Amino acid sequence: MISDRDTLLKMPSEELLKLCKIDCIKGSGPGGQKRNKTSSAVVLTMSELDISVSDCTERSQFRNRENALKKLKFAIALKLRQQPPPEGICNPLCSIKSDHYPLFAAQLLDFLHDSGFDHKCAAEKCGLTPSAMLKKIHRDPQLWQFVQNQRRSSGRPPLSPP
Repeated sequence: MISDRDTLLKMPSEELLKLCKIDCIKGSGPGGQKRNKTSSAVVLTMSELDISVSDCTERSQFRNRENALKKLKFAIALKLRQQPPPEGICNPLCSIKSDHYPLFAAQLLDFLHDSGFDHKCAAEKCGLTPSAMLKKIHRDPQLWQFVQNQRRSSGRPPLSPP
């Protein structure tokens, strides 16, 4: 198992899949015969990291696998912390739809974690303004919720939306 989070997040999809247990199951919910009779839902499990993600939003097992891989990379980014990189965030202009977004989010969280989830201190360390950092966190609802929960558990007040 690779212990370096950044290596996992930069890894090509096929290599990352080799580290996972892949289950294809029948989806549930609306969608009719195709969803209820074919095994198009995909569950990816990385037991070493205790991470499991699934996706059944599409009719295609292939597309569900790709969606589950994106969810897996983001789950890795949320779960694993490393020392913040001395040069700052890898790509401050990174789009949410970019393949590099999980690495960007992970590094942003590294700076926040290192600063006790004080976004002003973290922004200064990684070369962003506090308002730019807030905007980057707020644009992703899952990341925003994660940061808010971490602040709450460390006794900090919730952030106000930008």
